[in-house]
Amino acid sequence: MNSSPLITAQALHARLGAPDLRVVDASWFLPAEGRSGRTEFEAERLPGAVFFDIDAISDPATDLPHMLPTPEVFASAAGALGLSRDSEVVVYDSFGVRSAARAWWTLRAMGYPRVRVLDGGLRAWRAAGLPLETGSYRAPPAVGVSPEARPEWVRSQSEVTSALETGSAQVVDARSAPRFRGEAPEPRPGLRSGHMPGALNLPFDGLLTAEGQMKSPAEIAAAFKASGVDPARPVIATCGSGVTASVLALGLEILGSQAAVYDGSWAEWGGASGGDVVTGNA
Repeated sequence: MNSSPLITAQALHARLGAPDLRVVDASWFLPAEGRSGRTEFEAERLPGAVFFDIDAISDPATDLPHMLPTPEVFASAAGALGLSRDSEVVVYDSFGVRSAARAWWTLRAMGYPRVRVLDGGLRAWRAAGLPLETGSYRAPPAVGVSPEARPEWVRSQSEVTSALETGSAQVVDARSAPRFRGEAPEPRPGLRSGHMPGALNLPFDGLLTAEGQMKSPAEIAAAFKASGVDPARPVIATCGSGVTASVLALGLEILGSQAAVYDGSWAEWGGASGGDVVTGNA
């Protein structure tokens, strides 16, 4: 397989129908956006795609949004979607690259070796004039999936606290600059405004073109450098709830590095029992 974590619309179209290919729609929206990824998937999707529900395939034992489930729960959900570990899985979303990166990271954290993101997502597919599937959706045959996890892809609140205190890793926040500085309210109620002491800020859309595709490797490297991030050193990516942090992780993967994602992100840290919060610039 190509070592890049991205695949173009044209390259994916040429692969459709391959017995080892599985296409996954992971479209997801904040409540304020007033859209449903599942509803839009059921109306129109890439040929043969299945729907990966980020909110449903999560840990039911916490009130934090879409936290990683146990490996056993994830294996069961992935098996029901027909996602064999032997498959090449290509994930897309309707934004361009946003929640697809979260599903990519989730699959990698759960031990899937061959996962790529459709660069530009559904927007790029439409722009290329490629066919879409409409009408009723038929679920694929279920497959058996063994539980597996790669803990190096995930960080907890205590691990983030330690990294901030010791400098063992760079903590990079993918939220917008106004949210990072504490000038804009959080979209989830009850959360404090600001950022973690010592965190750096690189809004996730700084890695994207206007069309929702990932920028070139040189541009991605420049964006990290401008934010004070050294891709050669360990990185923990964070955001509002672990979705757009995964875009930063994807960007580092493109550069040949690997980032862990703080799964709880600001939904946990910004809560009443979270960590210390400061405002202003990094």
